[in-house]
Amino acid sequence: MEPRHDGYTIGQVARLSGLPVKTIRFYSDVGVLPERERTAAGYRLYGEEDLARLELIRTLRDVGVDLATIRDLGERDLRQVLALQLRTVETQLKALQRTRAVLRATLERGEPSETDLRRLNTLGRLGAAEREALMDAFVGEVGGGSRAREQWLTGLREAMVPDLPPEPTIEQLDAWLELAELLSDEDYRAVLRRDDTGFWERRDRSEDERFESWCRANEEIAETVLAAVEKGVEPESAEAGPVLARVVILLSGLHGAAGDGPEFRSSLSRGYDEHDPRAVRHWQLVATIQGTPWPHPQTIAHDWIAKALRAHPAP
Repeated sequence: MEPRHDGYTIGQVARLSGLPVKTIRFYSDVGVLPERERTAAGYRLYGEEDLARLELIRTLRDVGVDLATIRDLGERDLRQVLALQLRTVETQLKALQRTRAVLRATLERGEPSETDLRRLNTLGRLGAAEREALMDAFVGEVGGGSRAREQWLTGLREAMVPDLPPEPTIEQLDAWLELAELLSDEDYRAVLRRDDTGFWERRDRSEDERFESWCRANEEIAETVLAAVEKGVEPESAEAGPVLARVVILLSGLHGAAGDGPEFRSSLSRGYDEHDPRAVRHWQLVATIQGTPWPHPQTIAHDWIAKALRAHPAP
């Protein structure tokens, strides 16, 4: 069909594009295909740009882009829109893979139980958006208005709630769902927010305290202890004394203490004794989800420190 000198009629566009007249008219009415001109009789006319636009609309609709997004689309936004849609599709695929894993495992176990049904129901309500909203609420509430604590939590965000693997096991799914419940627990959030030592308040006041240097100090503490563990140094032994002394000095710098001494060691030991076991369970669930060994090296290190402080209350 040859184009008219003054443009295509809607019927010609329908034949050239392969789209129904009704669909083209709808696209024009909702603004997805902007109207350019009409004949004297009031009929719409379309040009080559409209044919190209219709091909783009069809492609975007095929990959799930909504009409509102297409209507607001400019040439410079196309890459951004497609990238966003790709992430959406990948998220949907992950959700379908998780559901498939649960369904397959449930059927392999025989008659479905109430636990199986609960797992399926909860899984359907905890997508990527819900996961992000859960972490936003957790960081905001546990942060408690402390800039330093919020920075620390933000840095640990991905580690605290890891994504499930493409083909998760039932154990990984259950760990993920339990972790979501734990992060939503108001009492758990309140315990993590509570800071009787003033540690986070001091971090907020310290202008020269940087998150990176604080992380490096924690890494040095863990490396010091794990090296001793590797050598077989028991926390109750005399050989643990120099190792603990080094650790306490590093911790005194983090806590703003004067240095090593019975009073500071007592406060450290008290902190370990009062540590909420749900925090340990939190990281155990993370290890299950990620398929990594448990206990975590940091857990091993701090368990050693707690035992060494009880055995060596004074320098």
